[in-house]
Amino acid sequence: MKTRKIPMRMCNGCMEMKPKKELIRIVKSPEGELSIDLTGKKPGRGAYICKNVECLDKAIKTKRINKNLETSVDEEIYKRLKEEIINE
Repeated sequence: MKTRKIPMRMCNGCMEMKPKKELIRIVKSPEGELSIDLTGKKPGRGAYICKNVECLDKAIKTKRINKNLETSVDEEIYKRLKEEIINE
């Protein structure tokens, strides 16, 4: 039996490569709208973050998510992300 390749993505907080299923995706749609993509399948440019509050805080402080998505991320998205991580 052939082993399946596990897609790896880099967390914007700790900058570690992790399996895609372990991360939360923030996506910028082709229309420029930002949203949280829990399925990982929405079309658009994505940035990934660990399910860890420290990683999220580090990504906010260094503005890596803004750089990866090539836009400014408003506080509402960060609040929803934090709630999603805490409720996991």
